[in-house]
Amino acid sequence: MTYCYRMVYNERNPPRWACDNWGIALIDDHASRSRLQRLRRLDCCALSDALDKLELPGVISGVPQQSGTGRIAGIVITVKLGTGEPPPGPPRHLGAAAIEAGGADHVIVVEQRTGIEAGSWGGLLTLAAKLKGIAGVIADGPVRDIDDAQSHGFPIFTRALTARTARGRIVEKATNAMIIVWETTVEPGDYVAADRSGVVFIKQDDIDRVLATAEQIVDREAAMARALLDGAPVTQVLGDNYERMLRDTR
Repeated sequence: MTYCYRMVYNERNPPRWACDNWGIALIDDHASRSRLQRLRRLDCCALSDALDKLELPGVISGVPQQSGTGRIAGIVITVKLGTGEPPPGPPRHLGAAAIEAGGADHVIVVEQRTGIEAGSWGGLLTLAAKLKGIAGVIADGPVRDIDDAQSHGFPIFTRALTARTARGRIVEKATNAMIIVWETTVEPGDYVAADRSGVVFIKQDDIDRVLATAEQIVDREAAMARALLDGAPVTQVLGDNYERMLRDTR
């Protein structure tokens, strides 16, 4: 199994990849590292084409990159926000446990679907995540202090911005629980990539075949680009060959 989950947390000395009572994936094998390296080489259009080919969900459109530059990719740490009382235990700031649990191989994905205008992420969290090396944040919910994120060059993808604080409005309900973002179910340990074309979530059980299919698509498109550079007519390169590309990579 690629990932295992811990249900332990030591406040004074949390383990490098541990996360509160909800557990966190441990990246502890060469195969997982290899998958991440391959994922980082693929843009979201190639990944979307692969999911289409395999008839899998997971592509989200219209989520702009509000700060940082370039594509991000990694293994998901989830944060679920809501209203009411927080879970039992010592008080903590929303998002803090996810940052403590993560590193350069992780992307934090936040669900804040309460309908309340309140920041699901903010400036101090951005600084802490930047210092920890977190690859980026994807939030289905408003993000505040975006100027801070821009000054830090920290990648954040979200559709909504706000100046309103979460204090007194929303609380963290869980870290590394199943969440729903943009009508898509996301679980801790899933894979995600995001760029200016879209956000793509990939289930752990699907990652190997999605990567293989996307790489085949990229190779075929590269061959088509070479043909264009060699002077082949665009009608020939982007004719029947292009239409067959997805079908032939099955």
